[in-house]
Amino acid sequence: MDVLVKLSQFLLSLSLLIVLHELGHFIPAKLFKTRVEKFYLFFDIKFSLFKRKVGETVYGIGWLPLGGYVKIAGMIDESMDTDQLKQDPQPWEFRSKPAWQRLIIMLGGVTVNFILAFVIYIGMTWFYGDKYIANEGLKDGVWVVSDPLLKAGMISGDKIISIDGEHFDRFNEVNEKLTTAKKIVVERNGEEKEIVLPVDFIKQMLKNKAEQEKGFVLPRVPFIVSKVEDASINSSVLKPKDFITSINGQEIKFADQVKPILNNYKNQTVPATILRNEKPETVQLKVNANGELNIAFAPIISLENAEKLGLYKLNTDHYSLLESIPIGLEKGKDKLVSYGKQLKMIAQPETGAYQGVGGFKAIFDVFPQSWSWEAFWSITAFLSIMLGVMNLLPIPALDGGHVLFLLYEMISGRKPSDKFLEYAQTVGFVILIALLLFANGNDIFKALTGK
Repeated sequence: MDVLVKLSQFLLSLSLLIVLHELGHFIPAKLFKTRVEKFYLFFDIKFSLFKRKVGETVYGIGWLPLGGYVKIAGMIDESMDTDQLKQDPQPWEFRSKPAWQRLIIMLGGVTVNFILAFVIYIGMTWFYGDKYIANEGLKDGVWVVSDPLLKAGMISGDKIISIDGEHFDRFNEVNEKLTTAKKIVVERNGEEKEIVLPVDFIKQMLKNKAEQEKGFVLPRVPFIVSKVEDASINSSVLKPKDFITSINGQEIKFADQVKPILNNYKNQTVPATILRNEKPETVQLKVNANGELNIAFAPIISLENAEKLGLYKLNTDHYSLLESIPIGLEKGKDKLVSYGKQLKMIAQPETGAYQGVGGFKAIFDVFPQSWSWEAFWSITAFLSIMLGVMNLLPIPALDGGHVLFLLYEMISGRKPSDKFLEYAQTVGFVILIALLLFANGNDIFKALTGK
């Protein structure tokens, strides 16, 4: 059932993005009286799941969910229909239109992608508001869960002052900023300390799947038992929802304090104090050879419960529709800049960020197992930005490649020959296939190796 929920969100988001992107090409093409022969969601190699001709355009749904397309008459595209180009140009063909009209048609798709993302961020800001933890409210610092970050010199309890010289008010922004960070300034024991991250920091994070899922830092939370298996060495001692508050007389306020203490009592039984139903109890905990209790604990608790425990203050801001516009635009801009930085890192082999490139499975995994409209729209907005940016890459088979040739034509006054465009389209298609194989190959490798 969980898989079906994830799949439903994935397909709905993908379909919405593809249809709107292609509409971005379709509408200006029709405005400039250019014939659109096909409008397809997904690819229809050999056959279609559905198709119907309305006017001069065939609308359909293909069986291969790798994207979609509009087939514009007189345009060299992924269909590689060169027979039409052997005929004399017709006034309703793409190639017969002025360069500026062709440029608008080609930029229509990515324009819609960016507009959609900004509209979603504006709508979410208005509908949901902003729920966040103020960075200054983390009086006990953060919980460092990333081993590469620990190796770089950061420790739990550090208060983050700035990342790459940028100060921020909301803790929610931290993990995304750390993705491309080079330098962190923290406050430790009342003093500021600068932590320089290694060039291959992201590569270290990508070494195994567990490391990626942990993230970088979390708000510090108490040690709350979430699950105790029957076979656990502490099955008769601990129960779900127990709070561990001390071990052998040492006070435990946060979960990150437990492991260092337990490492001193491997293969021993140690007295501890727990809170059960808000009442303190003394128990004897068994510690295994790895310094663990052989139980599961909740590393993340709801923001509301954390606030009740007095760990930090939860802020909720609500906005009118007019107030939401500049805030939503700012969120969209920040996501666009962040994605640009990630692409830059991927293009630098020394960072190892290319190892994190994923395909359709990686996108599928982003969606939650339970249906959440808030998560759905947030993911869709970011995917829309990704689709827009990726389509602007100067690869001939993408919109960006067509735009590059059109700009050359407008500046030089010379139009590339149809034969050149055919060859360029073929090269671009090969590059795209290689990129798809690489991205989805990464997914397969991670699935097989668990990394």
